[in-house]
Amino acid sequence: MTEFTRSILLLLVLLNPFLVIVYLIDIVQKLDNKQFRRVLIRAGLISCIAFCSFAVLGDRIFSDVFQVRFASFQLFGGIVFLLIGLQFVFRGPTAIEILRGESKHIAGAIAMPVLIGPGTISASVVIGKRNDILMSCASIVVAVMLCILVLVVLKFLHDVIRQKREELIERYFDLAGRITALFVGSVAIEMIMAGVKSWLNIHWS
Repeated sequence: MTEFTRSILLLLVLLNPFLVIVYLIDIVQKLDNKQFRRVLIRAGLISCIAFCSFAVLGDRIFSDVFQVRFASFQLFGGIVFLLIGLQFVFRGPTAIEILRGESKHIAGAIAMPVLIGPGTISASVVIGKRNDILMSCASIVVAVMLCILVLVVLKFLHDVIRQKREELIERYFDLAGRITALFVGSVAIEMIMAGVKSWLNIHWS
């Protein structure tokens, strides 16, 4: 397996469109296919720009540009995802709508924090170290495009099945959302603990 393929798989696994579709269930239900594709493409473009920037600049973007430590980013990202996980536990998958706002303004909110997070940003930095600039950016674009393609297909399947089994679909996504909350909350705690560990290592070294 080439480094290019490995880089695509690394980012695609972290993007995980099968998990993202649960986050976006309220958008899937509200928007038609054309609107959904348009929003996803915009979110994908925003994500590609962010990921490519981190791939090119590496972790220097935190120390030199933002003047913060990566540990601080891990802590904040973990807190954001912990809040999302708690909302999922108590309100189900539609709870994330509270964090995004109105549908006409959601492209940026889908990009961050659904697509752009500490995990995917860290992966972008790793991809930038593995490949040259052109190959790094190309692998990122391919991974994001594949994620969007899978999400569009899942949206189509949802609409087709919902016409015949709407109650079953609603029940599935509610259950899947609450189960997903356990995963999201666990990842959030890991991010927070990793940030705390990195911060303590910096101050104790």
